[in-house]
Amino acid sequence: MSASHTVVIVGGGAAGLATASSLLKRRRNLDIAVIDPADTHAYQPGWTMVGGGVFKPEVTRRSMASVMPKGVTWIKQAARSFQPDNNEVTLADGSTVRYDALVVAPGIRLAWEKIEGLEETLGKNGVTSNYRYDLAPYTWEMVQKLKQGRAIFTQPPMPIKCAGAPQKAMYLSCDHWLRAGVLDHIDVEFCNAGGVLFGVQDYVPALMSYIEKYDVALDLGHTLVSVDGPAQKAVFKTEGGEVTREFDMLHVVPPQVAPQFLADSPLAAESGFTDVDQHTLRHVRYDNVFGLGDAGAMPNAKTAAAARKQAPVVAVNVLQQLGGHGPKAGYDGYGSCPLTVERGKIVLAEFGYGGKLMPSFPEWIIDGTKPARLSWMLKADALPWIYWNGMLKGREWLAGPGGLIAQ
Repeated sequence: MSASHTVVIVGGGAAGLATASSLLKRRRNLDIAVIDPADTHAYQPGWTMVGGGVFKPEVTRRSMASVMPKGVTWIKQAARSFQPDNNEVTLADGSTVRYDALVVAPGIRLAWEKIEGLEETLGKNGVTSNYRYDLAPYTWEMVQKLKQGRAIFTQPPMPIKCAGAPQKAMYLSCDHWLRAGVLDHIDVEFCNAGGVLFGVQDYVPALMSYIEKYDVALDLGHTLVSVDGPAQKAVFKTEGGEVTREFDMLHVVPPQVAPQFLADSPLAAESGFTDVDQHTLRHVRYDNVFGLGDAGAMPNAKTAAAARKQAPVVAVNVLQQLGGHGPKAGYDGYGSCPLTVERGKIVLAEFGYGGKLMPSFPEWIIDGTKPARLSWMLKADALPWIYWNGMLKGREWLAGPGGLIAQ
């Protein structure tokens, strides 16, 4: 059995739905199919706020049916493989879907299994993660319960989605402990597999001031490799060998990889992610294939803000391709990471390729390199509303497609 659509989008997350809406905004009757088996759609940036006791989990999730753009055909099953030479996607049930243009946006896979002992202890023994909807409330529960002991926050090697999220969990937890008067009785450690606190140097001084304020032990080059939940012990790989740490609370960010069906396909780069030009977002070998979001091999930060900027670029270039023309829109690597350093203040990191600062607002309104209350209002109030009512509906506020970047 085979179906056929003009544009097929694999993935109904932020990137896929934003692209579908941006396409329909430009060509209302375009025949689009979205392939995704999920019943629900999540605003994942909100999970940090759930773990910090700011949001209720329910506000971060809606039914997929309610956010699917009107006029799109929703194919409610998983994609199994790509056959780009035949312009086909094979689905989980063995049927195929043909396309004139393909958009690859299946997201990134959280590889919990790569940390020995982790899966069986998640959600108990003090082991938690804001990277899962059902676990973020446990983070907040643990933060409220902990009065003394050791709290460890981990960050795996890149790439991960929202590289600031591991720190955000820590800062919001420390802020609560400080306000509750118990921070002096808690040893906080940030075990980061990387060699720097944050990848864009301009934001490091502000972040370091909070590392010092909360008296956090910063352990760079520490990669979590195993967890013994019942014994509350975590093992880290370092340059000098393995070290074991006891903990009372452990916030884990899992290693992250490309979905296997993508990594195994002709569309994958060596990294396993979709092999696209970093500016046009068109595949380097297949002219009618485009990729964006967390599954793209572009060297940008994997954030919802990046997908918001990428979607209009892909929409324009897909329509160019369908019309027999080359791409004319370009993506500049923009990503945003609102780093919640305390309840009520955020360091608003906005940057593009090469770490170039790309602020959305003049410095006199928001200086992104410094903690600001206005940035918190943006994160807590404006951005969720913009996500549900703007990005997913093809409204490209501050996100219109740019011109082609000089190559």
